[in-house]
Amino acid sequence: MRIGELAERAGVSTRALRYYEQQGLLPARRAGNGYREYDEADVRLVTEIRTLLAAGFTLDDARPFVDCLRAGHDSGGSCPQSIAVYQRKLAELDREIGDLIRRRADLASQLARACPGCALSPKGTNDDRSDQRDLRRAGPARRHTGTGRILGRVVPALPDDRADP
Repeated sequence: MRIGELAERAGVSTRALRYYEQQGLLPARRAGNGYREYDEADVRLVTEIRTLLAAGFTLDDARPFVDCLRAGHDSGGSCPQSIAVYQRKLAELDREIGDLIRRRADLASQLARACPGCALSPKGTNDDRSDQRDLRRAGPARRHTGTGRILGRVVPALPDDRADP
């Protein structure tokens, strides 16, 4: 098949395929007329590359997986070098998660110092909307402050149970 058909079947652009070829991830076979030629195995290679990229891997990370498929394995992740990349990537993610947890705790501490009695409380449960949070102040029934006093009307008003100044 030609580059356009491979691009269509794999759901990528021809430019991406040329880049993968340039990076040594996709074999460059040429027909007598100079056109690039690909086969079914190349569809699988490109699909593997795209899946890895979507999961946060780099093209360099993808090399062992592509090499594993080229060696005839059923899965690009079944070779020892691929498993090592999985393990390294998981360790990187664990470090990033730890950093995010520490940053969140620092931010929550800053909020607690800036607004005693305020707390972040989730709306609902820990699902896809878990990042939708609002500030809530402990205490009696709340009234809404007028808009415009906070950052020149950019930030919506928050419920406030304090007396007007």
